[in-house]
Amino acid sequence: MDPLVWLGRFAAFFKNGGPFMYVILATGLVILALSLERFWVIQRAAALNSAKLSRDLLRLVRRGDKNSAVQLCGKVKAPASSVAKAILQREGGDEESLQSAADGAATVVLPPLGRRLSYLNMLANAATLLGLLGTIFGLTTAFAAVDAADPSQRSAFLAAGISQALNTTAFGLIVAVPALLVHGFLVSKVEGIVDSVDALSVRLISLLTGGNGEL
Repeated sequence: MDPLVWLGRFAAFFKNGGPFMYVILATGLVILALSLERFWVIQRAAALNSAKLSRDLLRLVRRGDKNSAVQLCGKVKAPASSVAKAILQREGGDEESLQSAADGAATVVLPPLGRRLSYLNMLANAATLLGLLGTIFGLTTAFAAVDAADPSQRSAFLAAGISQALNTTAFGLIVAVPALLVHGFLVSKVEGIVDSVDALSVRLISLLTGGNGEL
């Protein structure tokens, strides 16, 4: 179908939805901006091939070349490399000290990944509730207009009010459902990054304290 036809239908759909459509649209634009910003930040961190980094670091440490391992970590801008660098630079080889270094570095580099993600869930719920509020407003307006209108106009007023009520509900869900899906996707990406950081930390600490560096 011609995009202009779809655009015209959406314009009519939006116009018939009443004033709450503008509030929902503003909420949707905030969700879009926040999703793009978080996706860019998280995707950069997730782009690292953590398995390859882990293999390269463990190979260098097994050879006793910690300086090269530290330099490798410095070249890679990712949470896993930052945590590994903190472990390698910690003086003293006991497990507790190395784990403390890993925890400290992780506390610095991991929280920014999940920052503002909770807003996506909150805004999705807000869009849904705004749609429901618009529904109530539309129905209230419709019934009030029907009571005051001439019998010949009542059906038109009732149809307009029901259209407004249904459009706001639909638009609220159109905004909310993708927001919840994006929130779930980004949360899963962050969890994957955290798991890779934990796995690399455990293997590196195990190797530095006399283990074989295997999970």
